[in-house]
Amino acid sequence: MKPMKPWLLLIPLWLFTLVAFAAPPQQTLTPVEKLPLAPNFELKDIDDTSYRLSKARGKVVIINFWATWCPPCRKEMPSMQRAWEQLKDEGVEMWAINVGESDDEIFQFSADYPVDFPLLLDLDSSVTDQWPVIGLPSTFIVDTEGRIAYRAIGGREWDAPELLEQIRTLLQ
Repeated sequence: MKPMKPWLLLIPLWLFTLVAFAAPPQQTLTPVEKLPLAPNFELKDIDDTSYRLSKARGKVVIINFWATWCPPCRKEMPSMQRAWEQLKDEGVEMWAINVGESDDEIFQFSADYPVDFPLLLDLDSSVTDQWPVIGLPSTFIVDTEGRIAYRAIGGREWDAPELLEQIRTLLQ
């Protein structure tokens, strides 16, 4: 019998690596236990319009914490816009809260990443500090009763059908 060539032993490792890195990441939201009440806040956008979470009661609110210097934040912005276009007429709000940057920085960012949903300014991070933000981006889905129902740490493709379906279940 002819001995096996050592490089043939690497084929399963190559196949595993190919599948692991070629497959798109699973798009999910993590349910939050006990559905804690979302911390209320009031923030302004770059146009000086105020947004208060308590006034959005009765709607599902997607709250995304982000920064312009954060690569995953930048990467997910276009998919957030596409998700917003699908959800905005269904009783869903989408608010992206910028952590600690000026309105000038946000204005410049929005030229490269145009969105129609509000980009809110948390200039001193006081609102961010009230939420269980672990890193950026961090996103929380607030149900119609003002409770945090889901969270997502890290970037997502927000227009993925499985994410949109999870969000829509909160409307029922």
